[in-house]
Amino acid sequence: MMTTRCASACGQADFGWLQARYSFSFGHYFDPKLMGYASLRVLNQEVLAPGAAFQPRSYPQVDVLNLVLQGEAEYRDSEGNHLVAREGEAMLLSARQGVNYSEINISKEGPLTRMQLWLAACPERENPLLQKIAVPQQTRFLLASPDGVDGSLQLRQQVWVHQIILAPGEQHTVKLNGPRAYLQSIHGSLDLQASSANQELLSCGDGAFLSEEHQITLQAKTPLRALVIDLPA
Repeated sequence: MMTTRCASACGQADFGWLQARYSFSFGHYFDPKLMGYASLRVLNQEVLAPGAAFQPRSYPQVDVLNLVLQGEAEYRDSEGNHLVAREGEAMLLSARQGVNYSEINISKEGPLTRMQLWLAACPERENPLLQKIAVPQQTRFLLASPDGVDGSLQLRQQVWVHQIILAPGEQHTVKLNGPRAYLQSIHGSLDLQASSANQELLSCGDGAFLSEEHQITLQAKTPLRALVIDLPA
């Protein structure tokens, strides 16, 4: 089964220093029917103005995955750990109770644009507090997985996050491990074909909820960059 989520229906925010689009309930945007999807709790696209920062804050029991699309950000926690992630990189923050985290756009001239995912984490799992990888511009790249296979970021949950990049007319099939998945267009439009024979046209910024599908095929209408988030029940 497949249900689309139009970008125009997502939550929006514009605070001057921050512009954001929320796929699920977040901050001031609340929809009781959209409190996440399986272990995917948050999916935001946010733009921070030059020099802008999120002040130190704590997180629930989640892994926070940031994919930097433009600019560079510095991440710090209250235990003295820090790293810098730039365009073409992804970082993972394994949130801990009692620890605060901050994020700053360290550029004084350009904006910071990134995708952010919150994924429910198993409290028994102990992973590195901060991880970072380079993200190549290839057709399919595994950003994150439960065991960190192929150099991917290691999650505390049975979730696989893929980035797909396609030129117009190209297509790619992704086999799914879990009973649910979520697809998010970062930019570009596509035809999305599910194994159940459902097919939908998604525009730039649209998403799709997938349930009980064994595989999906993405065919790009325009230059496409998308995330496929393969989820447990």
